[in-house]
Amino acid sequence: MLEDDSGRIRLVGNALKDHFLVTGCIIAVMGTENANGDFEVIDLKIADLAPQPDRWSVSKRPSNGAAKTKVKDEDVDMTSRGQPSKKIAIVSGLEFSGSNTSYTMELNLLLEFLLGEALDSTAQSELANISRLIIAGNSIAKPADPTDTTTGDKKAHKKYGYDASSYNQLPSQLLDTFLSTLLPTMPVTLLPGILDPANASYPQQPIHPAMFPQARTYASLPGAAAASSEPGWFDPVTNPWEGEVEGWRVLGTGGQNLDDVCKYVDSDDRLGMMEAMCRWRCSAPTAPDTLCKPSPFPPPVLSHFPSPSIQSPSPRTK
Repeated sequence: MLEDDSGRIRLVGNALKDHFLVTGCIIAVMGTENANGDFEVIDLKIADLAPQPDRWSVSKRPSNGAAKTKVKDEDVDMTSRGQPSKKIAIVSGLEFSGSNTSYTMELNLLLEFLLGEALDSTAQSELANISRLIIAGNSIAKPADPTDTTTGDKKAHKKYGYDASSYNQLPSQLLDTFLSTLLPTMPVTLLPGILDPANASYPQQPIHPAMFPQARTYASLPGAAAASSEPGWFDPVTNPWEGEVEGWRVLGTGGQNLDDVCKYVDSDDRLGMMEAMCRWRCSAPTAPDTLCKPSPFPPPVLSHFPSPSIQSPSPRTK
């Protein structure tokens, strides 16, 4: 379905089989209207991958905004200089909980792995090349439903549906301890997720440093991050987040945008969907139709991946 200010028209044609599209993609099509009132597509064009800046071009730009003077051999790979290449570690879904202890062993093994305490010397030398750990959302588990009646205990009805006495601070304390143990060894970038204590709407603001009394000692001072291009060792960021790691430009999300796209396609190729969003130059194509305001009804699976253009279940209004 193609939509603009003048109206909507259905897209058909064999040219669509070579492209994966979902609602919200901005495309250019060439074709003609057939006898059925559909638009027969002959050719289709998307924005495709954007040109990327040179390495270190963002963080090392002069304060006056002028173009940076490139130093000789600045962008040469570190391995060609006899130095080991840096790595980025990415984890998500830690889901620290105050009641469920089934993942305690896995979290302890992860901590020992990142610290190099449970590995041989060869693996430890590899882990020493990790320049930053990125925690991509859902670091704290979903709290238990206070209205759950399976235990037989009747909960008192609250005026606004929230019981302050039932707040459990243990998950955030466990996450704070986890981060403070890692931070002397490697920098950490923390993105919020749908389960984390941040605003529920997308995009999300960073998790407030007050949630981490131990880890926030490694964060930049208020106002210092704006004056300096280098983030602190503890860096709570927005979701989505654009930053720079070892001079390379990085775009990261907590996964809500990808989960919402997966509702409308019958495929498990999430890496291919992430590549498609980079080629569309749109990290949240389904917003604001379903991403920012969850529907109480589960959306149907509409097609296979890759697939022709998919009609939006909730058309946009101009």
